[in-house]
Amino acid sequence: MEMFHKEDFKDNRSVDPEKYTFSLNGRKPISLEEKRKLGGGYIPLLQTSIPEKLRPYNPYEETADSSHKAFTTTFPRGFALEILHVYSGPPVIVYKFRHWGYMEGPFKGHAPTGDKIEVYGMAIFTLDENSKIVKVEFFYDPAELLGGLLKGPKFDGSAEDAVASCPVLRNTG
Repeated sequence: MEMFHKEDFKDNRSVDPEKYTFSLNGRKPISLEEKRKLGGGYIPLLQTSIPEKLRPYNPYEETADSSHKAFTTTFPRGFALEILHVYSGPPVIVYKFRHWGYMEGPFKGHAPTGDKIEVYGMAIFTLDENSKIVKVEFFYDPAELLGGLLKGPKFDGSAEDAVASCPVLRNTG
C-alpha cells in the first residue's frame, strides 16, 4: 500500500528505498526509482515481451493514473490479494497468492462480464536485518488476468453502454 500512497520514498516504513529491487517472472530487477518511472502500480506487474501489436494492454503506454483508473473502473469492488500458503518465513518469505475480483466495469473497450477474474502466482520477499523489504520477486502469468478482461464484447460507445451489457450492473438501476 505504501507504493501506491506515499510520494516520498523515505516515508516508506516497510521497504528500504536504497536497496529495494523488484522483478517479474525472472526479469532483470529494477529499483524503486525505475519502478516509479515505469508508472508504479500495475504497470511493473504487467511487463511483457509480447510484440507490441499483439498486446491487449500495453503497460509501456500507460501512466500511473491511467493504469490505476483502468483497474479501479474494471474492479469497482476491489481486486483482492489473498495469501494462500506461506512456504517460508523471514528473512526470505515465499508464498502462493491469488489476486481476484469481479469484472463489473469496462476494460480497454471490452464490456464488463460480471465474471470473477482470478490470477494465481508465487512471490518471494527478502527482508534485511531491520525487517525491511529489500527484494521482491513475482511469478505468475499476466495472460490469465488479461484474458479474463477481454472476454466481454468490444464496444465503441460510452462506459454506460458497457455497463448496460454487464449482467451484474445492468440490474442495479
